[in-house]
Amino acid sequence: MKTTVIIRRIIPVRETYMPYYIYIVTTQESTNSKSLSLVSEFDSFRTAKTEVKRLRVEAPLADSQIYKIIFAADQSAAEKSLKEHREEPIAREWEK
Repeated sequence: MKTTVIIRRIIPVRETYMPYYIYIVTTQESTNSKSLSLVSEFDSFRTAKTEVKRLRVEAPLADSQIYKIIFAADQSAAEKSLKEHREEPIAREWEK
């Protein structure tokens, strides 16, 4: 009689997570640069989205400012991503 041995590896659950950050992004039109101000950090998108909606109603910003939610490994990665220059999207004929 043959005996088969099954070996199972237990893979630990990663305790690290990538948080959602809420920033106030201020754009200077003259220099085309952005300044960032961290508002808060959340574990889930749902709570971050709820907080941003509340802030937009209760604490409106100036025309050159906007609330942004970003998902990143850490605060420096979030700020690097927010400061990247992105081209304006091309409007398609049906989007005009």
